[in-house]
Amino acid sequence: MLLALIRHGQTDWNLAGRMQGRTDIPLNDTGREQARVAASALAAEPWDAVVSSPLGRARETAEIIASTIGVPLGSPYDELIEQDFGAAEGTLVAELDARWPDRDFADKEPDHEVGPRGIRALERIARDHGRVRLLAVAHGTLIRHALAAITGHDARHYPRLDNASSSMLRFTDASWQVLTVGGAEFADVRRGLDGPVDPARLAG
Repeated sequence: MLLALIRHGQTDWNLAGRMQGRTDIPLNDTGREQARVAASALAAEPWDAVVSSPLGRARETAEIIASTIGVPLGSPYDELIEQDFGAAEGTLVAELDARWPDRDFADKEPDHEVGPRGIRALERIARDHGRVRLLAVAHGTLIRHALAAITGHDARHYPRLDNASSSMLRFTDASWQVLTVGGAEFADVRRGLDGPVDPARLAG
């Protein structure tokens, strides 16, 4: 299986720099155009279907991609939903450190649970779809944690993913391999995975 994990298009909260998490903010017009541009780039290769997180911004991104490249839109996967940031959702990212220096937001989904949940999503998608080429639209923090769980790195060291960017994975011999991260070759990204944590990467 070849699978592209795609971050949803832009929302008004993305544009304003607000923590989004599971708050169901829709795409804005820029986000819809980003989805169309991403679909045009993805159309250069054959794909079998598109699935997504159940949140509206991911679902609409998936719908735009599916209709643009002419492939079926599959059911949403709850495991692809974004990390729950609890009390911090809606807060400007620039204000997080002043309000929560340890990022210990009330009602937050624990960081250590996000990567394993992402892996469960990938495993269920693989069981449901078999040896296909699949697109899966999800969320920046979920994708980073899933990639980190595969490669054994700290998710906070992964680069922040642009809206509508793709990270390619291959599933062979019962294991996942990361090929690209946000369009960059994993071999290039790997050089920075043991560096210091950049707080800007934690925006979700």
